Amino acid sequence: MTGWRAGLAATCLVLVLWQTVIWATGVARFILPPPALVGQTIWESRALLTEHALVTMAEVLIGLMLGAALGFVSAIGLVASPTARALVRPILVFSQAVPVFALAPILTLWLGFGLWSKVTMAIIIIYFPVTSSFFDALMRTNRDWIGLAKVMGASPARIMWHIRIPAALPGFASGLRLAAVYAPIGAIIGEWVGASKGLGYLMLLANGRAKTDLMFAALIVLAVLTVLLHAAVNKLCEKTLDRPEGP
Repeated sequence: MTGWRAGLAATCLVLVLWQTVIWATGVARFILPPPALVGQTIWESRALLTEHALVTMAEVLIGLMLGAALGFVSAIGLVASPTARALVRPILVFSQAVPVFALAPILTLWLGFGLWSKVTMAIIIIYFPVTSSFFDALMRTNRDWIGLAKVMGASPARIMWHIRIPAALPGFASGLRLAAVYAPIGAIIGEWVGASKGLGYLMLLANGRAKTDLMFAALIVLAVLTVLLHAAVNKLCEKTLDRPEGP
């Protein structure tokens, strides 16, 4: 079964289960609106949803690009410098022990309610998986390739650029795939804490006004955008990063 057919089948299954739960429990629509009502809300509020979705996606894309670039550079620096590796890696691990949600109010206080507090949140949440995946891949480079390059007089910089990095690109691709899923989480958390635009803000606004159908509509739009972003990143990785090169 092809990817889009599997996705369509999974979507249909979720909709059937969703409607079945409503029929079986008789739950009120302000608690769990039926799929048809949510679909109607998506259509009727398409302009509103699009406006807020564009804000969220801008935050996600900027955060994804900056976080991936920062993770790429950081992993190379950690491999190149044993001193940096000894000092920075424990800090990276410790940073994951701090709940991401706890950082959002601090970032909002420092950076305000605008774009950059959400972008920074997205960067923080994707930085570790990108850096960790790429670092591990760089450290697993074939030792015979590196030994041969040293015998031929290659400098550490040339070994890094021509051997380690090309061989580790599949690891970087794995980190990017995770980042494509995690980046929207960071943006939404930032919008929940403080924002005037975005799907996260719209969800809180709809919840406060008991518009559960609009809240579900925003959630579905966010889920669809995340799936599309992951699919786009996956396709990009398949074409450019998943084929390691030898020396």
